[in-house]
Amino acid sequence: MQALDRVRWALAIVLSMTVLIAPAIWNHFPLLQYDTGGYLASWYEGTLVPSRAVVYGLILNMGVPLGFWPVLLAQSALTVWVIALLLRVHGMGGRPFLLLGVIGGLGALTTLPWLTAILLTDIFCGLGVFSLYLLLMRNDALSGPERIGLILLTAVSAATHSATIAVQMILLGCAALLWLLDRSRMSFANLRRGAIALALGALMVFAANYVVARQVAWTPGGFALSFGRMLQDGIVNKYLDDHCPDPALKLCAYKNELPRDADMWFWGSKLFDRLGRFAGLGKEMEKIAVESLFQYPALQIKTAAIAAAKQLTAVHTGEGVVYWVWHTYFIVHDFTPQLEKNMWAARQQRGEISFSAINALQYPLALFSIALLPFFLLLAKFNRIPPDVAELTAFVTVTLLANAFVCGVLSNPHDRYGARVVWLASFAVALAVLSYRRQRQTSCDISSARAEV
Repeated sequence: MQALDRVRWALAIVLSMTVLIAPAIWNHFPLLQYDTGGYLASWYEGTLVPSRAVVYGLILNMGVPLGFWPVLLAQSALTVWVIALLLRVHGMGGRPFLLLGVIGGLGALTTLPWLTAILLTDIFCGLGVFSLYLLLMRNDALSGPERIGLILLTAVSAATHSATIAVQMILLGCAALLWLLDRSRMSFANLRRGAIALALGALMVFAANYVVARQVAWTPGGFALSFGRMLQDGIVNKYLDDHCPDPALKLCAYKNELPRDADMWFWGSKLFDRLGRFAGLGKEMEKIAVESLFQYPALQIKTAAIAAAKQLTAVHTGEGVVYWVWHTYFIVHDFTPQLEKNMWAARQQRGEISFSAINALQYPLALFSIALLPFFLLLAKFNRIPPDVAELTAFVTVTLLANAFVCGVLSNPHDRYGARVVWLASFAVALAVLSYRRQRQTSCDISSARAEV
């Protein structure tokens, strides 16, 4: 029987991983996005690129000899492991085909496989959230090696993107508040493990940046991205109207030429290039972003609320997975030319990927999952689902709100930022439904047994 169980688990794991990398298998090459090139180039260029973590760049470069496939296998294996742990700690472990069914459902109905099959950090946001949840809320159900593995996964996830560690820090802060209010539900030991994991992630960022660029520095780009959101919301133009002419501000001479689109400004503006991009305008963008917070508080609150609301519902699958990701193509050509032939033979590079039909299904389901989270929290209040499942639902709800704030307000609303976490809501809903059905079945069995007696 044990041998048969091992065969079942092996089959379930292999099939689950296949589901998670199915888009890349169909594509004949890992999926690429414009940002992929920035991560890949860091090792070769020895520079820090705004919002491109060196840690993930190092991970990508380890996969180069085998065409990046080891990266996808690692991303999918970690996803299977984390979902298996979540099922087990919530009383649904030991069922390999339940694991396969859950991952198969997520693969068909959510954006998850498009995160595990792409060379991008986005999958690590969701994995980092769930691994932190397990450390904070379900630690007693974990073995020693599992705790160590989750600490490392939380740390690596934090190190792959500044927005990810920001969301994790908000969650850790909420856990600290829970510890202050109810120490029976949050122990200091669990809180300490979470803090150690995030501190280790921060250390990884500084260490990787020093190894590659010989700089003890955080990944650049924070204030510049906030500047982009304020530019798009009209706050930058208002600031320049109120302060120009000012010889200390380069942008005064061009205030009527600034685009009202952050992506156009950063990635398609010749003016931004002419003024030195992030290196030439970094300090000025930081000055405008910070001073605007204090000078226009009411406008900042209004535009921030709108941006967060937009980000909360911006969850379409596939943003940026397009034919012409020119920067990534140039980086592959310059530094990993041995992969060029296979890259250009992929369906993505032939313009054969479309997300219209996928989003016709997945987008409304994603919004439905978000809308159901408060409903399941209400069910927990009436003891219709177990308290531990309610805690997961609450954790995911806070994650979505934190992500909407970090990405929508501090950066700029994008479907990609929402899609990277919305699958957590779908998983939480699926777990709540399974728990509800199990609890009802248990109640029916108890009633039947009493009737027989």
